[in-house]
Amino acid sequence: MKTDAPAEVKERVEGLRRWMEDKELEGVLLRKRRSFAWLTGGRSNHIVQSEENGVADVLVLKDRVICFTTEMEATRIAEEELADLGFEMVVSRWSEGTEHRLAQACRGKRVGSDAPAEGVDSIPFGPGLARLAYVLGPSERARYRELGREAARALEETCMEIRPGMTEHEIAGLLAGKAVSRGMRIPVLLVATDERIHRYRHPIPTGKRLERYAMLVLCAERAGLVANATRFVHFGPLPPDLLENRLKLAEIDLAMNRATRPGVPIREVFLTGIRAYKRAGFPDDWRYLHQGGPTGYASREFLADPESEGVVQLNQAFAWNPSLPGIKSEDTILVRRDENEFLTHTGEWVYIKLTADGQLYRRPDILVR
Repeated sequence: MKTDAPAEVKERVEGLRRWMEDKELEGVLLRKRRSFAWLTGGRSNHIVQSEENGVADVLVLKDRVICFTTEMEATRIAEEELADLGFEMVVSRWSEGTEHRLAQACRGKRVGSDAPAEGVDSIPFGPGLARLAYVLGPSERARYRELGREAARALEETCMEIRPGMTEHEIAGLLAGKAVSRGMRIPVLLVATDERIHRYRHPIPTGKRLERYAMLVLCAERAGLVANATRFVHFGPLPPDLLENRLKLAEIDLAMNRATRPGVPIREVFLTGIRAYKRAGFPDDWRYLHQGGPTGYASREFLADPESEGVVQLNQAFAWNPSLPGIKSEDTILVRRDENEFLTHTGEWVYIKLTADGQLYRRPDILVR
């Protein structure tokens, strides 16, 4: 690597080498998009957005870092993604693929990998590498803050612009345009209107036209990190059930987010949510939709449940999404030392104000137009 490569990348490589030594590995092969983004400080190695693996693989050895790709990708990867990192490049013809060159480089070595490669006898390390990415460094936190604000603005601007008569597909297209124009990729985009919100907890957009009520869900990725948020808009006065449920849900949401503190077992945060559902009079509703969990380099690193292992860590990101009939709450938070930071808050929305232990909290409300 170059001696003047970004400090974040050098720290990642050295940290990965320490991890390799602990696991008695001679190399680590990174093929997944999330792994590439994490190691390189937010660079991209993907072409097809629906595929988990990228088009440039990185092999970290004890004394070298090598990128394997094909001729049709090599120039862009070298000039736009890796120019200042000092990674070696091994380039194959597109018709040959990279596996044979990977196999040659890994032969005779004890190598771990995040995804299998043909001809490479590697040891899968499952979620082990992902855990290295749970705690976010200063530059990651700065990128995440910017992404969270911009993703929330795209979502909220869309809610302010849509109108009755638009189809869910049209609403999704409007939101997607705002996200993509901000340099975001979209792992998840959900839109539901009216009765579909009450009937389905995980609705994809359809041709149904908006009458009075809309739910918009956005998971937006940029530089590898994913911001997650949900917003609702209602045309005309809210019906009594929504008036009541939105307040009950805000209490559940607040209980889960306040419980997400350094050192707290993740399963205990989940159980805090279950107890809050019970107090709200909906003891079984947590069963109808997953409740979220740690986020960062995936919309959810894993879905939390009553048996989840691990504890909340300082500078780890979470996105909880409790729901009640007709309403859901979702934002991305960063666990800080004194209090949690809501990354997807703009301060430009309508909020429900709640007080707990003498502290004021704001949770997104339904926008009434």
